[in-house]
Amino acid sequence: MLSAEDNDILCRVGPGTPMGNVMREYWIPAARSDELAAPDCPPLRVKLLGEELIGYRTTSGAVGLMQNSCPHRGASMFFGRNEEEGLRCVYHGWKFDVTGACVDMPSEPAESNFKNKVHARAYPTHERNGVIWTYMGPREVPPPLPEIEHNIANSEIAKITMVMRPCNYMQGWEGEMDTAHAAFLHYGSAKSEDYEPGSFNYYQFRVRSPKFTVIDTPIGTSYGAYRPAEEDTYYWRTAHMMFPFYAVIPAGWLGMYVPMDDDHTMHWEILIRPQVGADQQGRGPRSFGVEGGTAGATTWLPNGTGWYDRFNIDQEMANDYKIDREAQRTNKSYTGIEGIRQQDMAVTESMGTIYDRTHEHLGTTDALIIRTRRKLIKVAKDFRDHGILPPGVDDPTLYHMRSGEFILPRSADFWTALQEPRESFLKPSPAPKFEGANA
Repeated sequence: MLSAEDNDILCRVGPGTPMGNVMREYWIPAARSDELAAPDCPPLRVKLLGEELIGYRTTSGAVGLMQNSCPHRGASMFFGRNEEEGLRCVYHGWKFDVTGACVDMPSEPAESNFKNKVHARAYPTHERNGVIWTYMGPREVPPPLPEIEHNIANSEIAKITMVMRPCNYMQGWEGEMDTAHAAFLHYGSAKSEDYEPGSFNYYQFRVRSPKFTVIDTPIGTSYGAYRPAEEDTYYWRTAHMMFPFYAVIPAGWLGMYVPMDDDHTMHWEILIRPQVGADQQGRGPRSFGVEGGTAGATTWLPNGTGWYDRFNIDQEMANDYKIDREAQRTNKSYTGIEGIRQQDMAVTESMGTIYDRTHEHLGTTDALIIRTRRKLIKVAKDFRDHGILPPGVDDPTLYHMRSGEFILPRSADFWTALQEPRESFLKPSPAPKFEGANA
């Protein structure tokens, strides 16, 4: 149970907040590359950490990300003309380049030097493997991008999926930290006898209450959840929570819970081609998967142009996520809600946009959530009060973390035994085939 003060520190991410300041020290995923598909394409509304921003791609292909409000009279730059290496406000023609410098002010006399004194707030961007990143922090020279395997240059991207979530980033992220829920929320109707003995699913559904080992890592927290396998072995599920909002879960794909503001999250999933795969019965170590959290039928709504109109689906709180009570009653579906991610959305978004954690009662399977919260709050307070830099900002190699599912001897220490598969990192591979997202 958190105090109201700590709950605010954990959840509030706007400008000037302790957690918002922490997140601004990192590179932030801002948009997918194909959202700005071509030079001089229409601008894009992007909301990040409580700021309204406009993204655009210049004639040369560079990506700009600037404040929504024109520095002149406050008109929205979304209506601007994207032309000749800059974005021009249609109100009086003021034009800004990707650095935020005003490069043309046609409404002023030719002899005026006023444009040299005007600068819009703009953030540097970097494009890598289908993701446009931005740095919103105070450094003149940004830190290096995190070396997350799912987005490094040699990753073979299978799919990038985004879902707009009308809730605080912590609710979605904590859902990823909670491996115990999978055997109920997602697979509550599954029976161990329906799976081949010795498979991962057989062990998971035979014993639905795992035991946990949770540890701090230099980049966040990690867990090993274990259940009895055979007489001398355990079935382990491992995952890693990495600052400031990443999760590499047992299935191997990356989740990024990027705060748009306190009440909305852009949830990313990046899937890469399997490098280590289980056999079809799920017997071997499995470090990667190409099935994401939206496994199951998903209907994507057309993207609009509003701040919250990107990557919405037709299952939402307003229609109860299209719950099928008959499917739930007959145990065809434990929840009656179709889709893995949609099931997560239903439970985490039903908590309200920012859950009041002063009312909860946590159990032993919440160990990772408890430890991660404590670490996040401590990092935010240390940065606020003592200027101690958040973990991983200047060391991108700390993100070299693989997850997976494994069978280990009962006598083994999971962290030591899994060091090699956990720290194995993609070697150079052929140029990635990027299929886009939500397709």
